[in-house]
Amino acid sequence: MAALNPKMRYFLDNLLPVYPEGYTPTLEDIRSRASVGYGTAEPVHKIENRSIQGPESILPIRIYTPEGEGPFPLVVFFHGGGFVYGDLESHDALCRGIVNASQHVVVGVEYRLAPENPFPAAVNDCYEAAKWVYENAEELNGDASRLSVAGDSAGANLSTVVSMLAKDKGGLSISKQVLIYPVTDSYTPEKYESYKENGSGYFLTTDHIGLYSTLYVQNKEWNLHPHAAPMNADDLSGLPPALVITAEFDPLRDEGEAYAEKLKEAGVPVKLRREEGQIHGFFNFFSLMDAKEDIQEVYDYIGEFLKEDSNVKA
Repeated sequence: MAALNPKMRYFLDNLLPVYPEGYTPTLEDIRSRASVGYGTAEPVHKIENRSIQGPESILPIRIYTPEGEGPFPLVVFFHGGGFVYGDLESHDALCRGIVNASQHVVVGVEYRLAPENPFPAAVNDCYEAAKWVYENAEELNGDASRLSVAGDSAGANLSTVVSMLAKDKGGLSISKQVLIYPVTDSYTPEKYESYKENGSGYFLTTDHIGLYSTLYVQNKEWNLHPHAAPMNADDLSGLPPALVITAEFDPLRDEGEAYAEKLKEAGVPVKLRREEGQIHGFFNFFSLMDAKEDIQEVYDYIGEFLKEDSNVKA
């Protein structure tokens, strides 16, 4: 086991709000805790905020366009936050990093959050948003035949579920999926050693995951539904090639890696990369500390994965 990255240790010890011992945080506490700051924004050639019609409400989106003539390949990005927090601002830095590393148009989506809008609201929003991007690719100076999905944590879950829906329902075609420290299973900490190793002390805790799961999937009959827990899918064949990135000190590490293996067994091309010394959420935290250069190589790896076979110059 590698040592915890020194900057992640500094973040945990000095920048993360700490609750008093024995205090049970409210949802408002959790959402406030997530908004600890965003760091300095990385320049992007063009950024546009828009709104689109979702299945039941208006959905804010943010369009990031690289420099050049286009049409560009596209990435639809779904933010993390346990399905209960996060927005376009919370993952702005991550989207900027991806557009600059990949030379893709990146479209960030602000979907409805639980508990106000439980499963499957986020799934429905994200599928409709991806379909909108696919149908309006030309307007975005994008190429609908080269559309990928990406997300972190809960957003990675939504990315692979949207890939499932695209395969099963049609309406759009997805080229690749980028899954960053993904949520892939129902809340079953006893199944995975990483919960025992990393369930406390590294930002995301076992208790947090249990709470988020309860708030998101409020109908217990849906706990095992593959659109909530992709590990329960019977057939993953035909899904797009995947890049799965996990973090060593993350309770979700093992279920992310188990999902990568299940994709491989189904014949899906997979690249799996474990980031040693890192915790869940490290992309956001390095940006918060204005230390993105420390993980630029990871952004570049994502960029190279997205560029493969997409006619974008490496």
